[in-house]
Amino acid sequence: MEISPKIQGILETLPNKPGCYLMKNADDKIIYVGKAINLRHRVRSYFQNSVKHTVKTRQMVSHIDHIDWIVVESELEALILEMNLIKKNRPQYNIQLKDDKRYPYIKIEFQNPYPRILVTRQMVQDGSRYFGPYTSVWAVHQTLDLLRRIFPYLTCDREITGQDSRPCLYYDIKLCSGPCINAISQADYYAMMEDIASFLEGKTADIVNRLQKQMSDAAENLNFERAAALRDQIQAIDRVVEKQKIVSNDDTDSDVIAIARSEKEACIQLFYIRNGKLIGQEYFIMKGTEDEADQEVVSEFIKQFYSDAATIPPQMLLPVELEEHRIIQQWLRQQRGGKKFTLKVPKTGNEKDLVNMAAENAIETLRALKTQWENDTNKQSEALTELQSALQLPEPPNRIECYDISNTQGTLSVGSMVVFEQGVPKKNLYRRFNIKTVEGPNDFDSMTEVLTRRMKRWQSASEKDNKTGGKIDPSFSVLPDLIIIDGGKGQLGRAVEVLKDFDLLDRVHVVGLAKREEEIFMPFHSDPIILPRNSEGLYLVQRIRDEAHRFAITAHRGRRTKEGLASQLEKIPGIGPVKRKALLKKFGSIDVIAAASKEELMLTDGITSSLADAIRDYFG
Repeated sequence: MEISPKIQGILETLPNKPGCYLMKNADDKIIYVGKAINLRHRVRSYFQNSVKHTVKTRQMVSHIDHIDWIVVESELEALILEMNLIKKNRPQYNIQLKDDKRYPYIKIEFQNPYPRILVTRQMVQDGSRYFGPYTSVWAVHQTLDLLRRIFPYLTCDREITGQDSRPCLYYDIKLCSGPCINAISQADYYAMMEDIASFLEGKTADIVNRLQKQMSDAAENLNFERAAALRDQIQAIDRVVEKQKIVSNDDTDSDVIAIARSEKEACIQLFYIRNGKLIGQEYFIMKGTEDEADQEVVSEFIKQFYSDAATIPPQMLLPVELEEHRIIQQWLRQQRGGKKFTLKVPKTGNEKDLVNMAAENAIETLRALKTQWENDTNKQSEALTELQSALQLPEPPNRIECYDISNTQGTLSVGSMVVFEQGVPKKNLYRRFNIKTVEGPNDFDSMTEVLTRRMKRWQSASEKDNKTGGKIDPSFSVLPDLIIIDGGKGQLGRAVEVLKDFDLLDRVHVVGLAKREEEIFMPFHSDPIILPRNSEGLYLVQRIRDEAHRFAITAHRGRRTKEGLASQLEKIPGIGPVKRKALLKKFGSIDVIAAASKEELMLTDGITSSLADAIRDYFG
């Protein structure tokens, strides 16, 4: 690949030391952060053997304008610095947790005489203890509602002296233990908060044993009201514990991690195993995972999630071996204050079953999330209404088409067209376009060709419908309400020209979506539209754009593979396009053709005895 003099100069000055590198684009925006044991070797590898790089890596490299680096003393320091830089800058090409907000924690203020429980998104070193993170505030409050019925802790904001003349309503309905009127001593209240902490950690056996002893003592002392209250508390804990599935006879606390993949995202399922029981589970969606191996996705999840985790168990069970296994294990041991810690990929037995169970849950979670979106008509309606308002459309866009171009250094270019109706993908209407008229890497001309061919197909379908009433292709017979072009002003301008040529500019609305800041460009408007980050309209636009990108890359890979097969077969004397096509149609793949006998090859149309011998000789 051709390297600019600027980049070449940077590559020549890179040190042979550990550190982090920051890839920047022409706008001086960090688009990727990585770490290396040897900065010189690692960074230079991006600009060598580009054919072996993934599509995502090639795209990233094409946008690199400048490279900064930071030298550190060790690989561990490089790992920690990399995590902090990714968290701070959220670079476009790094794998990241999908939600950029901080996850919520339960916080118990043990530094106070009467500890209070709060929900927070930040952990600070103030003497409090934290539990989580949880994936949603709703999950946190659901947990707290349960805890409050078992351990009636303080929720009001009054100053507690134990001298108040009367308690609040919560005491009367048994949702507070009444420290304000000294109905519970400070020592007993503090002990109750310790029980809450143990409960959140999954350690309930000691709590129940102690409460049972207190209940027996109360009954022996004829304090039946106290004994009844303790009995109710024990029963409430037992009901919770009954729902916690016993999954292991081993008392070792573990987090179990599994992964499931979709076209553009990965779902990480996390099981919390404490004292052999499954006490909780969470799922997390990772973005930027396309073309990335499972090992890399799991590594990035561990680094990002556990840098903020309130607790880390002594063991993690993983689905795959990590390339960074040693250094991540060293870092997590440090996170545990130097205590023993093990990363483990179980091969057999109960631990392997746990990883498999988590993987099944991850698959179901992805499937449920997809179904939830497709079935949630309220969200779809909200998204379409937001787009109508933001883009000043006369009505919500019922049919949206999105277009993208994919190629490898300008070769084998493919255009994709995806169709969403009422906010739901209609995959049977998706279409691919092999670029025929454009030489080299020219996405503008390629976009013009794709849209021109699409509109010609619409014209043809309309004429056929009017004249003959014959069968027409539903992908092209209906005009979209909105076209989204995956690109900025340049590609949008080409789309406008095509619509003008077909006299459709007043019938079809078109916008361009720039990837860098998710800016939406409209024709004849200088300033872009930026939808709110939590907008359902933005989520729908991103989903449509990502689907067009995925479909384009898939089509391009298929064409590239097919061309590779063709180039091999056509090296055989006597095998031209017609015979190549016949062979591929019959056998399906180059490997099957290579393994076929002479007699099997001769069953293919056009393959004579001498050609069969030539094929067998070629593949040896």
